[in-house]
Amino acid sequence: MTEKIYTTKKNGMAVLLLTILLLVGGIALLVFAVNNSPLLFIPAGVILCLGWVPLCGLKILKPQEALVLTLFGEYKGTLKEEGFYYVNPFCTALNPAAATRLAQSGETAPAGHIAGIQVTASGASISPEMYTKRISLKAMTLNNGRQKINDCLGNPVEIGIAVIWRVTDTAKAVFNVDNYKEYLSLQCDSALRNIVRIYPYDVATNVDTTGDGQADEGSLRGSAEVVAERIKNEIQSKVDEAGLEIMDARITYLAYAPEIASVMLQRQQASAIIDARKMIVDGAVGMVEMALERLNEKQTVQLDEERKAAMVSNLLVVLCGNHDAQPVVNSGSLY
Repeated sequence: MTEKIYTTKKNGMAVLLLTILLLVGGIALLVFAVNNSPLLFIPAGVILCLGWVPLCGLKILKPQEALVLTLFGEYKGTLKEEGFYYVNPFCTALNPAAATRLAQSGETAPAGHIAGIQVTASGASISPEMYTKRISLKAMTLNNGRQKINDCLGNPVEIGIAVIWRVTDTAKAVFNVDNYKEYLSLQCDSALRNIVRIYPYDVATNVDTTGDGQADEGSLRGSAEVVAERIKNEIQSKVDEAGLEIMDARITYLAYAPEIASVMLQRQQASAIIDARKMIVDGAVGMVEMALERLNEKQTVQLDEERKAAMVSNLLVVLCGNHDAQPVVNSGSLY
């Protein structure tokens, strides 16, 4: 299905004025028929009964809105430019996603709406399909919520994305899929799962995330931009048939699932402690080497190998300990 622009002039205001004049004339003719000629009841009745039909062909479009028109089941075209139009009164607007409200900007149900139903003051319910058939051409943000997905190492991860999208082909959006909003949401879920399963949460050894057969350092936490771009391309490849454009995709939430979050936190803490200890030991060894070199250069004291080993041991204990060392003063002979 290819989109085609409905070719018609913006004659809405002229038709509205003519229709009002026609109805006023019908009323005047009816009044005249009552006072003068009963035969005029027939044309007056026809005018009043059918004079309102042209009003059904009046369409108002605001900027960044479109209206898909069909005539007796045949696709006639799409109105995409703002203005006041007059079209065939028997044309009907079609938008199967009119009643769908997603968790996105401009689409969340406002107060007084429950599950896509508007509750009036009298308690009556009105479906959104009854008051809007227009398709928004604006850029909208779909917040698809958090999902629990296993990464490539089998660890459960909670991740959420925000997708910026818009309708580019109204004919494909209306006729190629049943409901383009639900279709987009499902494809976002599928693409997110497909991409997240390729990456580990954090950098891991012997993991190939690019598909070139070589291990790399890709991860969900460290390669967020790359992951988001792959998710965007994956969604775009799925929604081309629905006439949608994915403008951007971003990761909005990323964390381990609650059942393993505490264990992974302990693992990160242990890794940080090990890295800190390595740094402390490297610094302590360097300081001990410097102390021994200075003592040998200045010939401050002569130490045999046994005394050097004891001195190195004491210095390492002092420099690597978690608490301040308690000095012990030796008042006797060194030997």
